[in-house]
Amino acid sequence: MTLKNVLLGSACVAAATMMAFSAQAAGRLNVICSADNEWCELMETAFELEHDIDVSMVRKSSGEAYAQVRAEASNPKIDIWWGGTGDPHLQAAAEDLTEEYKSPTLDQLQDWAVRQAENANFRTVGIYAGALGIGYNTPLLQSKGLPEPKCWKDLADPAYKGEIQMANPNSSGTSYTALATLVQLFGEEEAFAFLMDMHKNINQYTKSGSAPIKAAAVGETTIGITFMHDMVSQVKQGAELTIVPPCEGTGYEVGSMSIIKGARNLENAKIWYEFALSAKAQSIAEDGGSYQVPSNSASRIPEAAPRLEDIKLIDYDFAKYGSAEVRRSLLSRWDEEIKTAPQ
Repeated sequence: MTLKNVLLGSACVAAATMMAFSAQAAGRLNVICSADNEWCELMETAFELEHDIDVSMVRKSSGEAYAQVRAEASNPKIDIWWGGTGDPHLQAAAEDLTEEYKSPTLDQLQDWAVRQAENANFRTVGIYAGALGIGYNTPLLQSKGLPEPKCWKDLADPAYKGEIQMANPNSSGTSYTALATLVQLFGEEEAFAFLMDMHKNINQYTKSGSAPIKAAAVGETTIGITFMHDMVSQVKQGAELTIVPPCEGTGYEVGSMSIIKGARNLENAKIWYEFALSAKAQSIAEDGGSYQVPSNSASRIPEAAPRLEDIKLIDYDFAKYGSAEVRRSLLSRWDEEIKTAPQ
């Protein structure tokens, strides 16, 4: 389904539950978007075509969005936070920064999306899912005579010195998911020992989670650590990348959405919430070059989307690693031991 078809059928997107909000569908809405820019823009366009609401949207990574929501807690400027990894959404929920809201469409969502809502006492909800992986520039790896990485532990090989990029987990939800994944796979001590060894091979810690694979796509780095759906997006644009689900297993994200506590445009935020959970609205993702698995069970899954059932996933503990205490502890340790370590 193309974006044109989605928008032409937009009048059908609103479920009966949304009709109750329609009478109040006027005014403004301030959205912070933590998905890719193109998808953010398509969502804004589709929503404004359907509703008499002027959307003001800013794009920030998950970590940056959480920091803004936290900094503005006493005087929120954002009404709704859409997209980005679920862990910072869960932390915001635990800190009472987001509103409890039970969507009437919860019964249409995948189990993992509903569990995300339940873990947050319905202060967030899952809107998409995607698994973490290793991606590399195939011709570049071959021209340099480097071994093909198949596992997380392979990335500690000194042969990869200066060849790997990943994001800073403070600003990137993607990279925090990687950090939490490694801790759950290997235990905290072994995970940090591995991160220290891999640190010697890192050429840059980027701000954005998808930046490493974009750099790999154009040959600025050989290997990138990010979500596999971001790798698919680059392949669709012509990049020669190999996508690797790590042999030990891998973590995954539940991209989430949260209404900000004290939102100035609360009813309009609920309208966006219902729109974003609808099957037709979620089908916009592929038109924006995004290949996550959507949360609405009636949504069409993009053909190129990595299927979660085909990947060795860990039993990712979203409640624990989305908690403020654990998150701050891991990030603090990463800052102290990894970020400033010599290479």
